Amino acid sequence: MTALGTRLLTLEVDGTDFTAQVSNVRIVSGESDADFVTFADAASGGAREYRLAFTAVQDPATGTLWDEVWSNAGDTVPFTIAPAGGATASPTTPHFEGSAVISEPDGDILGGEANASTTARFTFECEWVCTAKPTRVTV
Repeated sequence: MTALGTRLLTLEVDGTDFTAQVSNVRIVSGESDADFVTFADAASGGAREYRLAFTAVQDPATGTLWDEVWSNAGDTVPFTIAPAGGATASPTTPHFEGSAVISEPDGDILGGEANASTTARFTFECEWVCTAKPTRVTV
């Protein structure tokens, strides 16, 4: 068994590694707001919606995750989360892959509160709706 630690997670979006720009990455599951629920969905407890949620540094330079949100809202992009790090997935250190629709956050996207620290950075939080349940990859 490989219990997940809090230092090794990596995030790749659309082929770009954004690990150095995020401090909090999650796959969030919740009940779907679907107006149409099939009998199969109802029998399995209801339809689910999955989201890629993250906190990232505000960096308006081209090619950053902030720029991806600012410039490409509405696009569907592939993502990979490696919660135990590592370039290769395995049965003990799986990766999770999916696709999500880029959306701007509700709330702050630029700026924030003053801080005297020389290392503090403005951040923003986003949740992108996944097109389907992400897949656990073990090979």
